[in-house]
Amino acid sequence: MPSFRYEMRCEGPGVVRVAGIDEVGRGPLAGPVVAAVAVIDRSVAKRKLLRLIDDSKKLAREEREEAYEAMIASGAVRYAIGEASVEEIDSINILQATFLAMRRALRSLGDQPDVVLIDGDRAPPELGCRAETIVGGDARSYSIAAASILAKVTRDRYMLALAASFPGYGWETNVGYNTAEHLAALNRLGPTPHHRRSFAPVTRLLGAGPVLAEIQGVA
Repeated sequence: MPSFRYEMRCEGPGVVRVAGIDEVGRGPLAGPVVAAVAVIDRSVAKRKLLRLIDDSKKLAREEREEAYEAMIASGAVRYAIGEASVEEIDSINILQATFLAMRRALRSLGDQPDVVLIDGDRAPPELGCRAETIVGGDARSYSIAAASILAKVTRDRYMLALAASFPGYGWETNVGYNTAEHLAALNRLGPTPHHRRSFAPVTRLLGAGPVLAEIQGVA
């Protein structure tokens, strides 16, 4: 379960605001990569709210939606969202696009944090503040877990809206990930403008262009 121990370790002289950053959408064949940054005010956050916050991958869709709405309504969580488009992913690769989405989220936050806690083992360059990486951070830090939920729900809702305009790919359920249903639709219907042409399955279908990313094993 998450806790505030990592946030508290960072606090001290000159460090007042600690944020968590996480992303979602590195692995899908379609749609943007989305990042969120979250700052939780521990003096305001109630236990009822904290019980809802966990690694987004561990929560069912309904649980993520409940946590998302509760965080926004609570007034205890200050957050911002950033994303990188399919075109940017294809142009600069998925890792750099992920870093770009994280920087955009942080810059949209307003009052900048003194330290950011980042899920994983790599910090984006040029964040503008100190960064601490935590492997498995979305299951260990409340701030990162909150960011993971905010990013996941935002991206899922976006893909659900796209599904109405691009039926047949199963985005209502697979939200752009590499499932058998999605691959079958790609072969049957071809790629949409929202497919990542640099990702191997789409590249092979198009029969041209460099393969910049294999999606197997990418979260």
